[in-house]
Amino acid sequence: MALPVNIKGLLSGRIVETERLEFKEGWNPEAVLHTMCAFANDVNNWGGGYIVIGVGEKSGAGDFLVKGLSTAEIAKLQKELLSLSHKMKPEYFPIVDVAEVKSKAIVVIWVPGGTHRPYKAAETLGKGAPYAYYIRRNDTTKRATASDERGLMKLANDVPFDDRVNNNATLKDLNARLIEEYLYAVKSDLSKELADMPFADLCRRLNIVEGPAEYLRPRNVGLLLFSTDPQKYFSSARIEVVKYKDEVGDDLDERIFSGPVHEQVRAALKYIKDTAISEYVHKVDGRAEADRFFNYPYAAIEETLVNAVYHRSYEDREPVVVRIYPNKILIISYPGPMPPLGKDNINAPIITPPRYRNRRLGDFLKELELTEGRCTGFPKIRRALKANGSPAPLFQTDEGREYFMVTIKIHPRAKAMAAKVSPGVVEKVVEKVVEELPPNQRKIVEAIVENRAVSAQVLAGLIGISRRKIQDHLAKLKDKGILKRIGPDKGGHWEVKK
Repeated sequence: MALPVNIKGLLSGRIVETERLEFKEGWNPEAVLHTMCAFANDVNNWGGGYIVIGVGEKSGAGDFLVKGLSTAEIAKLQKELLSLSHKMKPEYFPIVDVAEVKSKAIVVIWVPGGTHRPYKAAETLGKGAPYAYYIRRNDTTKRATASDERGLMKLANDVPFDDRVNNNATLKDLNARLIEEYLYAVKSDLSKELADMPFADLCRRLNIVEGPAEYLRPRNVGLLLFSTDPQKYFSSARIEVVKYKDEVGDDLDERIFSGPVHEQVRAALKYIKDTAISEYVHKVDGRAEADRFFNYPYAAIEETLVNAVYHRSYEDREPVVVRIYPNKILIISYPGPMPPLGKDNINAPIITPPRYRNRRLGDFLKELELTEGRCTGFPKIRRALKANGSPAPLFQTDEGREYFMVTIKIHPRAKAMAAKVSPGVVEKVVEKVVEELPPNQRKIVEAIVENRAVSAQVLAGLIGISRRKIQDHLAKLKDKGILKRIGPDKGGHWEVKK
């Protein structure tokens, strides 16, 4: 039975970090047992990991060394794997898939973080072997030190909120359509098996339920993603976007996005992109190419909002809030970051990777390509802003880590240029342009909106067509009532009609 992931994406490391992947060309039961124990202990709440049998590490060219397994090898592996599950205390049963890559059979062992930590495993496969704790350090399985063991003891019965069973819900609260849409979206082979699979088995395969058949209950992550109304169980699981039309805040527009977490993220991002993000074109004297930049780079907003949704606490009663001001965007989530992040080091260039509040939610968001690997959020936000020429982001929390706020400031040149455009003109023009105008005329109007008093000669350079064609398009736009001429033919300029 297939896993709810895209196998090629998994092997590439695109959706799971290398620390959570263990490649083995052949079957080594003792090493697999110890790695299973380490992934089940999941000391950083990263979500466990995957052991891939029949595949070696990447070659220098970045390709997979797929050795493959014979039918006899797979049968032996599956039989011995069951006995390995009994050599862990408490017993632990991973989820297994036989997949095909490059026309060769491999085995993928999915080991989610366990709910009965800490786990021990037999040191050897010999009879009467002593048991020990194992953990992951970077991309290696290690026997736990005395200090590590003390840390593991603190994790006993400490299951991250998104991975906990919700006894107030039932299987009926999970929506089959949402699950199917997810599997198709991530290109999981499990989507090919839906017709003949009981719904309970499907949910078990995604590891979003737990319990015996007579008392099968959803995990919180299943309700957050695959319930049509997650707010029934998590009242604050929503995103509130408030757009202020001035710095005072007297005039504002508020939108609330609810529903499955990934859907509300997409809807909120679309709203922000449509209403708050604009591209600007700035002509530089003596240079043919114009500078193009955004008031806010979308990649920075996307990463900030997704990280807020991912790392917030769903036990907290406060929603994720986005405040859009004329000159900045604030994205706020509750509570603050996990240690070692804090008030004094949150803006440092490099931060030691912390433990995570929601170990399962992140995996689903990465599969949907809404976020990247762990510890990539801050660097990606900084890179996107730097590439756009924007000021660096400001990350803030308080002494008690009660909130986390990211401030993204407007591009300084966009701020200056936006001040020259009358309020409401851009929205009016964009709506009309998108619906009615051919491409070159649309580009001309956008350039005039963003560069008031721009000349026909400069427009020709920006659009990439002759000045004569520019003049023809300007005349047509005037006839359509979109543009008006200010001043004489020589020395005057074009403006968008209000």
